[in-house]
Amino acid sequence: MSEAARRTSQFLRRFVKPRLPTLIRAAKLIQPATRLLNKGRPAPFAPRLPADWTPASGIAMATLFFLHGGGYLVGAPRQFRFAAGPFAAAGFDVFMPSYRLSPENVFPAALDDAFIAYQSLLDAARGPILLAGDSAGGGLALSLMLRLRAAGLPLPSAAALFSPWTDLAATGASTRTNEDCDALFMRKTILIGGRAMLGTSSARDPLASPLYGDLAGLPPLLVHVGVDEALLDDSTRLVERARAAGVEAHLELWPDVPHGWQLMPFMPEAMESRLKAIDFLKEKLGAAPTS
Repeated sequence: MSEAARRTSQFLRRFVKPRLPTLIRAAKLIQPATRLLNKGRPAPFAPRLPADWTPASGIAMATLFFLHGGGYLVGAPRQFRFAAGPFAAAGFDVFMPSYRLSPENVFPAALDDAFIAYQSLLDAARGPILLAGDSAGGGLALSLMLRLRAAGLPLPSAAALFSPWTDLAATGASTRTNEDCDALFMRKTILIGGRAMLGTSSARDPLASPLYGDLAGLPPLLVHVGVDEALLDDSTRLVERARAAGVEAHLELWPDVPHGWQLMPFMPEAMESRLKAIDFLKEKLGAAPTS
């Protein structure tokens, strides 16, 4: 564990975790202003679609369809643009679509938006497509693949998921056993966020909580998660069920890192995780690794 990871977890646990609902409400209030200050970069094949586009350095080997996190409550693609940089430098065009947030828009609004955006990418016929997502975006990525499979549409070649939120019912044992050591979340917070996203829908709907879905036929998966996370079992059970369904699924457990550490560039573990994801995605394309 790096010193940066240790100090970050301590700070989040002490100052952010107890105030997380209040901070989320504040973030929602200022989000319209941040959108005005930070304009999006539409994809060239879908200029009217709300999204952010980061072209590859040099000739692109594939397009990475990246779904951002934020608990379905906050966040916009342009705010996550910095996370696209390493993937673009590795030779991927990065397409990060926007999706409607809760509680103003409930399930399946976010999934509908992701599905439409993915269809636009398919229609552009830009070559291989890869998928990535963090936290809520990781769960949404899985739900999207289930929706694509049901519609008979091509699935991505592989997917890299960072601490995916796969069970909005919060039935995993880690939501209780890791509640104290998790740097950000308490089980109550997870359940409140899930209910805001679900509206009147069931938390066990496979398209909202893909942990409960039939995972057969999904492409190779890479899952990174911290061992102290309340959402640890959202990843471990996902990988277990994917393997049982015949899916190639790789799980890597990271000690002493906070949820969403890949988005904290001052931590060496952030770049290490992203580089491992890049190598995995390249491997599935048959390309040379970066390291």
